[in-house]
Amino acid sequence: MATILLVEDNEMNRDMLSRRLVRKGFEVLIAIDGEAGFNLAVGRRPDLILMDMSLPVLDGWEVTRRLKSRPDTRDIPVVALTAHAMSTDREQALQAGCDEYDTKPVEFGRLLDKIERLLGASRAEVATEPADR
Repeated sequence: MATILLVEDNEMNRDMLSRRLVRKGFEVLIAIDGEAGFNLAVGRRPDLILMDMSLPVLDGWEVTRRLKSRPDTRDIPVVALTAHAMSTDREQALQAGCDEYDTKPVEFGRLLDKIERLLGASRAEVATEPADR
């Protein structure tokens, strides 16, 4: 079972996404601000992170930059979740190190496709790494 860290400060979004992800068989960790999300990511090393970009304490862009700069967390796929739908917002998220981008309100089927694609890609990378690493 894959573990997904959901970093989201909006309670309704958090509840909806976490319930739907659990029903799909994922273990879901939850953080309600960027600092807590960073600490959970470092401590638990989830398989994937769903990162709201507009977070209290540390925003999602900064959390992602910090995670991607660390050798122990840089390979965790990060999906930016944001209400900002401009092409510059997508570009900003990708420049911060996000692996994918999705807009709110979340269309769950589309997000699930992205999650499954990224998890498949990250598992394939792990399977092909040399054993002595």
